Amino acid sequence: NIIKRKNINLGMAAALGDGNLIVPVIKNADQLNLVGMSKAVNDLASRARNNQLKPDDIQGGTYTVTNVGTFGSIMGTPIINQPQVGILALGAIRKVPAVIETPDGDFIGIRYKMFLSHSYDHRVVNGALGGQFVKAVSDYLEAWDINREI
Repeated sequence: NIIKRKNINLGMAAALGDGNLIVPVIKNADQLNLVGMSKAVNDLASRARNNQLKPDDIQGGTYTVTNVGTFGSIMGTPIINQPQVGILALGAIRKVPAVIETPDGDFIGIRYKMFLSHSYDHRVVNGALGGQFVKAVSDYLEAWDINREI
């Protein structure tokens, strides 16, 4: 059975000092602004690393984000945390040569780039929707505005 959740509870993979990983959950993440999201991430990561999470802190996730770039990896292939249907891996942000298109012609310049790897359950999310989601995230990040509402 497919269960449609009304809340967006974002799991965030957190590396622990002993090499293990835990996924605390930011409840109702869609209701938070950038400051609120930052506070929730920092709080959960700190409590995870200090072994202070409660069972409720790691339950109820509807989607997970993992930052493989923390360790310098340019990309990773994340595995879905069941019963969720998707997970997004963020690679390291690197300076790379890129074609820059201008009205006066193209030229090679240095741009910051990163890979996004999105794994999703095709029984629930078809390839077109999954691809559109990654494109939307990419567009959002490329047009980043610190003052924009999330």
